[in-house]
Amino acid sequence: RTIGDQIGEAKASGNLGNTLKILGQFDEAVVCCQRHLDISREQGDKVGEARALYNIGNVFHAKGKHLSWNTAQDPGCLPQEVKDTLQKASEYYERNLSLVKELGDRAAQGRAYGNLGNTQYLLGNFSEAIAFHRERLAIAKEFGDKAAERRAYSNLGNAHILLGRFDTAAEFYRKTLQLSRQLRDQAVEAQACYSLGNTCTLLQDYERAIEYHLRHLVIAQELGDR
Repeated sequence: RTIGDQIGEAKASGNLGNTLKILGQFDEAVVCCQRHLDISREQGDKVGEARALYNIGNVFHAKGKHLSWNTAQDPGCLPQEVKDTLQKASEYYERNLSLVKELGDRAAQGRAYGNLGNTQYLLGNFSEAIAFHRERLAIAKEFGDKAAERRAYSNLGNAHILLGRFDTAAEFYRKTLQLSRQLRDQAVEAQACYSLGNTCTLLQDYERAIEYHLRHLVIAQELGDR
């Protein structure tokens, strides 16, 4: 501010906002991120504007998740305050998505689709969540981003479970399991086995459910995860 470097001020405001978000000071975080957004717009800095929109979406997303943990309710069955907060997150992600499309930034589009899928899932809009996660999956494959691909499969599985499409969910969880092994991520492998165990139980394939739950148990023991 002293030297009149507005782009620098915008970036610093954005960083402050992200830090306050991590500290759980969501309202102060929004003020800082909004300052980042305002300066970026004044300066005609489209990249900064897109980043600020994404960051504000993240603050509302984090606040919504934080509020929903206190209620411990299922996706879609949330108090109005939580729904409103997540809806705001979704709106900012939509605005970010439209801008990064204009800028032709595919990687940023992938991130926006993933977060839109997650917010719609929490809001109980499972079909919308699936559409967004499919877009996320396509971009992850385009970039050869195996970790993002794995997350997309897992999220697709979760949404299909809540629509009662257990066979399809199992397919996605199997792909999650396969990728977690490729990535040598044991914690995620255990999680995938747990999801598959539960899905096989819903499909009444009890023998296979037992196999997956035993695998989950073995990894949990190996990792010393009580």
